Amino acid sequence: MNDRRYRTLLVITHPVQYIAPTLRLLAVRREIDLLVAYCSLVGSQSTLDPDFGVKVAWDVPVLEGYSWVHVPNISPEPGLAGFFGLLNPGLWKTIRSGGFDVVINLTSYIYASFWITVAATKVQTVPLLLGMDATQIAPLDGKKWKLGIKRALWPRLYGLADVVVVPSSGGVSLMRSLGIPAERVVQTAHSVDNAWWADQASKVDRRVVRGSWNIPESAAVVLFCGKLQPWKRPHDALRAFARSSVEGSYLVFAGDGPLRTDLETEAHTLGIAHSVRFLGFVNQSNLPAVYRSSDVLVLPSEYEAFGLVVNEAMLCGCPVIVSDRVGARFDLVREGETGFIFPVANVDALTALLYENLTTRSRLNQMASAAQEQMKGWSPEKNVEGLIEAILRAVRLREGSQTAISEELSD
Repeated sequence: MNDRRYRTLLVITHPVQYIAPTLRLLAVRREIDLLVAYCSLVGSQSTLDPDFGVKVAWDVPVLEGYSWVHVPNISPEPGLAGFFGLLNPGLWKTIRSGGFDVVINLTSYIYASFWITVAATKVQTVPLLLGMDATQIAPLDGKKWKLGIKRALWPRLYGLADVVVVPSSGGVSLMRSLGIPAERVVQTAHSVDNAWWADQASKVDRRVVRGSWNIPESAAVVLFCGKLQPWKRPHDALRAFARSSVEGSYLVFAGDGPLRTDLETEAHTLGIAHSVRFLGFVNQSNLPAVYRSSDVLVLPSEYEAFGLVVNEAMLCGCPVIVSDRVGARFDLVREGETGFIFPVANVDALTALLYENLTTRSRLNQMASAAQEQMKGWSPEKNVEGLIEAILRAVRLREGSQTAISEELSD
């Protein structure tokens, strides 16, 4: 039996409510001695979110149940918006003096601190894991010059890692297309706290929640959940709902952002304002009620690396309709069973799916059960198993490489 414990440093930009359950599980594993290094504490403290337009601090615990440190950010303009927004030179000292067996870098290369972390691991010859959540190399804005740079840069960038950790099978395919060997790519399960979501959803009284929305208990309800910003394409949801024209149905927007006023205006222009509800920003503890009281989630994003709202909705028994740019489609959305996939920006296709499902709601009821069943195999526990496999593989690959070098020198 191998009793070795691997001292692991996990570098993250800031506390995220989705990652916390995995960190707590990882912290109690016998094989791992975990320390989390945060480059910022945005999210754990009340901070103005420019997209939501309100001060946001997650109302579920994000810093409890594991060991963590906040590495000071010396940026003159701290934040998550630019390369020098995260400038944490203390990461160098943390890595050099920590005696770590492996470092997992879950920050992005768009931040200076990503490169500080990579450089420190190379100097210390510590095995390095890099996280990547993308499923496609095409840039969001479609600019060809960016595509060329990515094609040249990404194979070299992710080639720096002993192992690349990806949260979906789509990410595995992307890494393989970049020439990263299969043994250096490990898929985890991008997850939320399954037990918490299922438990909270079981307590929801749909009649009461819908009453607070001024929506009849028997009505068909379509949900859009997320920031109201261009790349999430909330206007597609609004226009498809209007075109489907299913009597007695409603569209609920849970979230806020720069497009809210435009959406409210267009709802009036389309003559459907009476059937549209804007809930504004909804914090984590209130989201189970939103999902449980809706019949189907629509996620029309033109880019969504994964889309954890899909996990949340399905755990609450809400099937999904997602665009073909949503990463969760690879592993969670089974066509016609747990949800549907439509071509991004194709409002006609989304309209047809809404009409078909809102007029035959018995199908949605069946899909609700299938969605919950699907999520049993996609959990923080599976995420932890993937991370541990990645850690072990990185160490073994590095040790195997060193052994091969030693044998070659001794010949």
